[in-house]
Amino acid sequence: MSKALVLGGGGVAGIAWEVGVIHGLIREGVDLSDADLIVGTSAGSVVGALVATGADLEQAIETQIAATAKAGADRDALGPGPDPQSITAAFGILFDPTLEPKEARRRIGELALAARNVPSEERARKVFERLPIHQWPERPLKITCVDAHTGEFVVWDKDSGVPLVLAVASSCAVPGFVPPVTIGDGRYIDGGVRSPVNADLAAGASSVVILEPLAAVWPRERLRAELAALGDARVLSVVPDEAARAVFGVNVLDPRLWGPAFHAGLNQAASLADDVRRVWKPEEE
Repeated sequence: MSKALVLGGGGVAGIAWEVGVIHGLIREGVDLSDADLIVGTSAGSVVGALVATGADLEQAIETQIAATAKAGADRDALGPGPDPQSITAAFGILFDPTLEPKEARRRIGELALAARNVPSEERARKVFERLPIHQWPERPLKITCVDAHTGEFVVWDKDSGVPLVLAVASSCAVPGFVPPVTIGDGRYIDGGVRSPVNADLAAGASSVVILEPLAAVWPRERLRAELAALGDARVLSVVPDEAARAVFGVNVLDPRLWGPAFHAGLNQAASLADDVRRVWKPEEE
């Protein structure tokens, strides 16, 4: 039996909530960190890298909380803030049903490349460099992003020849919020531009657990198509409960959410444990 953990995007709130859920489930006797495959998109790429490399999850969150407190806010520490016009335009393109998906991604990449008043790429990378995720793990870890010039969907792994920190940074390069990340001759943007979870990358696993922070935002038909690719696998999609959604508010990128969203995930884990166990450890049922 093979197990896949799919970690979706969701900004600061999504990272912290996912870490809280995973940490809380371990306390309940369900360890998602023993996945045979981890797929990370955007915020989920951060969590995936932390889990796959065996980092201390709680310590990672505490480090971010401390860094935010010291700087006032991560956004301030990075310099200029987001480009609201680019962000609004990107969402308009993303949800335009008349556009072919790759063309939509290419147009969003074009916006990201032209965005103004965003932090420098070098300053944006510093956020990721303070995470303990500098070496690719031996176990399979897939990090998603999109080529900003072509709209091509790109998946990094340990054989791609790309430093893990850069792979994660590229997956988290939210158009209009942080600049596209340069890797080789390419520029790359958030893997969530293709899908908030990219669950179809877990095809072939017999058990799949998906943590989906932005479930309330994205059209469900997109996820249904990805789930179809998983065939007969046992699949559970975990979404934030009402309390967690209240914590998230309207800006999941707010660095002040590190602590509250982590505790929201931690608190939700107890109610999730039985359902997750049935999918993750069916031999115990």
